Amino acid sequence: MNKSVINGLREKLPIVPGVSGKEEYFNAAVLVLLILVNEEYHFVFQKRAATIRQAGEICFPGGKFDPDKDTDFRETAIRETTEELGVAAEKISIIGTLDTVIANMGATVDAFLGLIDIESLDDLQISPDEVERVFTIPVSYFEDTEPEIYKVNIIVHPSYINQTGEEVVIFPAKELGLPERYTEPWGNITSNVFVYRVEEVTIWGITARLIRDVIAKIKCV
Repeated sequence: MNKSVINGLREKLPIVPGVSGKEEYFNAAVLVLLILVNEEYHFVFQKRAATIRQAGEICFPGGKFDPDKDTDFRETAIRETTEELGVAAEKISIIGTLDTVIANMGATVDAFLGLIDIESLDDLQISPDEVERVFTIPVSYFEDTEPEIYKVNIIVHPSYINQTGEEVVIFPAKELGLPERYTEPWGNITSNVFVYRVEEVTIWGITARLIRDVIAKIKCV
């Protein structure tokens, strides 16, 4: 490698770092949506329909990035919101970009903070295939309520047992000449899981983490 390559690298390196290996993850985008109710802003939540992935959970509108439809994650967030809530894109305005969440289960979530300009939730035509119901909770509730924090352990498994009882090695540590400890499960990383209990619903995981992040930013204003 010579000096010309160094100069080329200097031009190619991003000003804002990205996520290495992002294409290997399940990439999604969500819209942390706000609505004005009686002069007070509320978060807009949806309960996922019983027939889809993560059925019955509480979340913000959003979904998987589709390169055939979306030029970027912002478009994903808006497209998914219009499809799920049955609202025109013109009724949605983006305030800005939130931090990307990298989930332990192999997903990245690019998040945006936005406003929806409707009179009430009755103006929505929600998609029953994806959404069971939509509801709001005042932002002030979360400003006054700290989330519960639980912990889970993340362990790396270099092999698994298939349905016939046979061990399937997916990371051949022994063949690669790595230390013996990598032939068995390793790690034991502790990860926080945030939980808000609100009336009859539990808001947790990525959705709760996004709420917590937004509230932290609000308190810095």
